[in-house]
Amino acid sequence: MLVQILQFILSITLLVLIHEFGHYIFAKLFGVKVEKFYIFFNPGFSIYKKKIGETEYGIGWLPLGGYVKLAGMIDESLDKKQLEREPQPWEFRSKPAWQRLIIMLGGIFMNFLLAFVIYIFILVHWGTNYLPANEVKSIMVDSLGQQLGLRNGDRILTVNGKHVKKFKDIYLNLILDDPHTLTVLRRDTDTVYIVLDDAQIAQVLQHGQFFMPSLPFVIAGFVDSSVAKKAGMQVGDSIVAIDTIPIINFYQAKELLSKFKGKTVDFHIIRDGKDTVVTLTIPKSGRIGVFIDTDFSKFYKIATERYNLLQAIPAGIKLTFYQIGSYLKQFKLLLQPKTKAYKSVGSFIAIGSLFPRTWDWLHFWSLTAFLSIILAVINLFPIPGLDGGHALFAIFEMITGRRPSDKFLEYAQIIGMILLLLLILLAFWNDLTRFVFKH
Repeated sequence: MLVQILQFILSITLLVLIHEFGHYIFAKLFGVKVEKFYIFFNPGFSIYKKKIGETEYGIGWLPLGGYVKLAGMIDESLDKKQLEREPQPWEFRSKPAWQRLIIMLGGIFMNFLLAFVIYIFILVHWGTNYLPANEVKSIMVDSLGQQLGLRNGDRILTVNGKHVKKFKDIYLNLILDDPHTLTVLRRDTDTVYIVLDDAQIAQVLQHGQFFMPSLPFVIAGFVDSSVAKKAGMQVGDSIVAIDTIPIINFYQAKELLSKFKGKTVDFHIIRDGKDTVVTLTIPKSGRIGVFIDTDFSKFYKIATERYNLLQAIPAGIKLTFYQIGSYLKQFKLLLQPKTKAYKSVGSFIAIGSLFPRTWDWLHFWSLTAFLSIILAVINLFPIPGLDGGHALFAIFEMITGRRPSDKFLEYAQIIGMILLLLLILLAFWNDLTRFVFKH
């Protein structure tokens, strides 16, 4: 968990630093005095602070963001004293609307740029590895998948009428794109259409992934007091039938184990290329105490794409815009009450849980790039208190020639801060429900 927390802090620190630097550099460019530059918020006290020139640089203790305090700007500090004096040439409010617009969009621009640079680096250093959708001839589904109409052994042909290149994109395309339809081939003869309505999408969003590529029942290890180990099973054994019933995949085996719990049955096994039989009594729990091998690369052909720098630049741009579009589609779900997607909104607890518990640089940089896109997109929304709200007022002034009054901007900032606080509370409540109350 410590590794997980460290990855989260490092990622958030980088994102906030880059975002606030975007505001800072354009403010400096246009001659605006920057009074403070903070990574993380510092209500009450700062972990570190030092004044260099006209700017106080510091690190706060609350990792919910950061800020630059610009002279003559109505921001979350709600500093009214500065507005009581005549505007000074170095103040934000003294600058033309187009300069104020660029300053406000500077952080958003830098976050998009960061994502783009990270994706280029990932493509050059690691390339892309993925499981092609056409390699997966059958899937295994859990209880929700069966409830939605899928069956163990089904083969997914199309999603919303389109073929998908990467298997991992099937789930995302299904929930984000209309009409939420899977075309599957059943028993190699029947074509079945699975259509999900809003209520079912809500179930999926709360449940998560409900299908995956079929995995054979290959034993990778045992729990303590495993009945399978006591009966003579070994690591590497592939269970191909239970009580003469052929095993398609591990999920089907789970169903059979539950069906035969409390009974003594024969397990047909392939060990070192030879057939053997192990007989055991299945506990009433329906579990025999084994771990299965989930390394897809052992059972499927993984596709690999490599890039040089010249190839990675256009590919990085394409990937950046793809991720932007993907996040906008996810946000669209939040605005549809029937999907109950608002329940998936998470705070820093949920974000931190996305990082692996072992240090994985590829996962770290991939997640950091996507979080950078999220930060940029959210700040684009025209909500007072966000960069997009300030940008909206600047655009209004550029179009109409009329500037909103300081009093209006003050009230708008307060309303925006209240809305953001409510969103933070919703996210925190969702996390408590998921990670605390659920257990």
